[in-house]
Amino acid sequence: MDVPKLPLLGDQFPSLTVQTTQGPMTLPDDFAGQWFVLFSHPADFTPVCTSEFVAFQERYEAFRKLDCALIGLSVDQIFCHIKWIEWIQEHLDVEIQFPVIAANDSLALQLGMLHPGMGTQTVRAVFIVDPQGYVRLLLYYPMEIGRNIDEILRAVKALRISDQQGAVPADWPNNSLIGDRIIIPPPLDVSGAAEAKQSADCYDWWFCHKPLE
Repeated sequence: MDVPKLPLLGDQFPSLTVQTTQGPMTLPDDFAGQWFVLFSHPADFTPVCTSEFVAFQERYEAFRKLDCALIGLSVDQIFCHIKWIEWIQEHLDVEIQFPVIAANDSLALQLGMLHPGMGTQTVRAVFIVDPQGYVRLLLYYPMEIGRNIDEILRAVKALRISDQQGAVPADWPNNSLIGDRIIIPPPLDVSGAAEAKQSADCYDWWFCHKPLE
């Protein structure tokens, strides 16, 4: 049996027609022109997944302000998704506002979301996709470890900024060396390197930075 090629960084996100808790959708077409985060979870009505859904919803407005949609996914049936969302609202007083995809095994395999030896439960995968439909970040967590949703939100912010202003450092925006400043691409010739050495905003010609705009 041919194994589907998993989408990698820089690949166009594969075209998928899916059933969600908010009706049928086609990815990435229905989100053309905006960012989206697609995240899978092992199963509905499980503690870690419930904690993640609540955490995503708590940051729903923060993602929305970045023009970034959230989309959940597992291989549970749509009826199970709906009942779980109802349970979260009834018992935890949290209304899940993002759609949740009811995937089949074929779709989950196509996205690398089925863990070998773990039956049909999907791993905790995250795809961040840009407004042109390209995969910009991939994360895969094991079933037993919940995701840090703030890191996913930070990654969307950083990708948006890096597209316009330059690379961001470790732990941005709280980097121990340059704070929230942006790394400038290094010069490509000797004269540019010599000029950069004289700048107060450079540790050396290959490590220069500028304020966040």
